Amino acid sequence: MIEPTRIIAIRHGETTWNVDTRIQGRLDIPLNATGRLQAARMARALKGEAITAVYSSDLVRAWETAQYLGKVQGLPVQPEPGLRERGFGIFEGKTFAEIEALLPDQSMRWRKRDPEFAPLGGESLLDLNRRVVDIAERLAARHPGELIALVGHGGVMDVLYRAATRLHLQAPRTWTLGNAAINRLLWTPEGFSLVGWADTQHLDDESLDDGLVATGPVPVFAST
Repeated sequence: MIEPTRIIAIRHGETTWNVDTRIQGRLDIPLNATGRLQAARMARALKGEAITAVYSSDLVRAWETAQYLGKVQGLPVQPEPGLRERGFGIFEGKTFAEIEALLPDQSMRWRKRDPEFAPLGGESLLDLNRRVVDIAERLAARHPGELIALVGHGGVMDVLYRAATRLHLQAPRTWTLGNAAINRLLWTPEGFSLVGWADTQHLDDESLDDGLVATGPVPVFAST
């Protein structure tokens, strides 16, 4: 029998583009000051957890978030391109309102969560789902009986939630994908299951700031 792998899945901290509702996709947008504070509090909240490996998207907003966790855990952050955000092609750099105004037909298919739709130059939900589930399963299979952290993006978290709850890609989203929230899953060869979702208590806990929050970003050594 293979022991379950416990997973902590974390979306990156806040960026200015999150605030502006601007699509980031594969563009490299750094954390803002709030995002760095969120990442620092997340890392301190998980200090007592026996995490054995930290894997992260190599896009800078996730990579920087993961560095805080790696520092507290005393672990190197391992880059994993499979945890990158969905490629949004022509949508990237535009706000939700701009997409609706400039590309109404594509915007409608996007908002209806058409699984086969891909923005020009981007990635479909089907492709995103296959990529994320595949890499998450492969990483989890490396660590039976252990606790690992996966740091990624909103689209990655959405796929993991659906995989764990067996929800279709077109099912309306009724759960949150908060920046630096702590989400917990289990993996066995039979698939993922949900343990806990969207824990954000640490984001309001000022006691977690002492000796951890930097005045600027922690050093980032991205692979791309």
